[in-house]
Amino acid sequence: MANEPTAKIISTNVICRQPGRYIGWPTIARTHNGDLVVVFSGDRDAHICPWGKTQMVRSSDGGKTWAAPVTINNTPLDDRDAGIIETDKGTLVVSWFTSLAFSDPGQVSWLPETMRNGWMRHIEKLDQETRAKWLGNWIRRSEDGGKTWGVPIRNHVSAPHGPIKLSDKRLIYVGTGTKDGKGIIGVEESRDDGRSWSLLATVPIPSDEVIAHYDEPHVVEAENGKLVAMFRSEPKDRSQCFLKQSESTDGGKSWSLAHKTAIWGYPPHLIRLRNGWLLVVYGRRMPPFGEQACISRDAGKTWDTAHEIILAGAPNDDLGYPASVQLDDGSIFTVFYQCAKSDKNTCLMATHWQLAE
Repeated sequence: MANEPTAKIISTNVICRQPGRYIGWPTIARTHNGDLVVVFSGDRDAHICPWGKTQMVRSSDGGKTWAAPVTINNTPLDDRDAGIIETDKGTLVVSWFTSLAFSDPGQVSWLPETMRNGWMRHIEKLDQETRAKWLGNWIRRSEDGGKTWGVPIRNHVSAPHGPIKLSDKRLIYVGTGTKDGKGIIGVEESRDDGRSWSLLATVPIPSDEVIAHYDEPHVVEAENGKLVAMFRSEPKDRSQCFLKQSESTDGGKSWSLAHKTAIWGYPPHLIRLRNGWLLVVYGRRMPPFGEQACISRDAGKTWDTAHEIILAGAPNDDLGYPASVQLDDGSIFTVFYQCAKSDKNTCLMATHWQLAE
């Protein structure tokens, strides 16, 4: 294939490790002054636990070194799946959702006694008022580069990497949620720099498929203004975990019927490169485990799955949620979580790489 993408891996390194703790599900943004900021869920006992916090690390030298984590959110519930963008006004917008999954008896029964006792004491303190106050999907804004944060704002949908900004200055957020008691893939927009959100549309799926099998979407705006959304798809047959896709040509008001791509992996994170190509990165949770990337040169009509790019290998299937930014020199910086070598606990890692056009 002419102009087939090839990649040169510049480096793959750990960017944040919390000894004895589980951390994961990062998203990266590049600020107007060139800083890289990564948000994630940190200071955890395990994949599911009561203690998850939204935390952020920052690099001011292109990802070579990273400051210590700072905590943005620490609600009484489990703070998970942090997304981040910087708006045209310089506002940092962080998204996340809270979970009570840790309070399920099945999640507690396997714990060592000391840990189980700590969880149970915390669960007993969570009265119905506290649960109702904090359970949901959230947005938080910072107008001073992350030094201080405004009050949490409820919104309708959730997705690991949060909203994106559009060329018309709107913010748009494709995520999963509920409407009239039923699950949806919802599309929200904000016209006031993330202060308020309204449900704009829902994405249709084929009538013979189950909405519960669609999850963790992300979206990108192509050069021609088309919006391309991709979704994690996880049917019972694990061999069929191919990313699904839908498009909008009217700014998110209506969407095509979701359809299967040839990309196996999840969940997706999409960006548009300076040359107009679309890049999607995703985790591969079957052997060989790792983080991968794929290119579209026609605004998402086709994806060059014949030349998928391996960004990093991994020792097991607890991995993924990669997210990327393009740097000034055209290279790409992709963050993700996994175990480093034989480490017992997960950490945040990054691959700095160059795509040959």
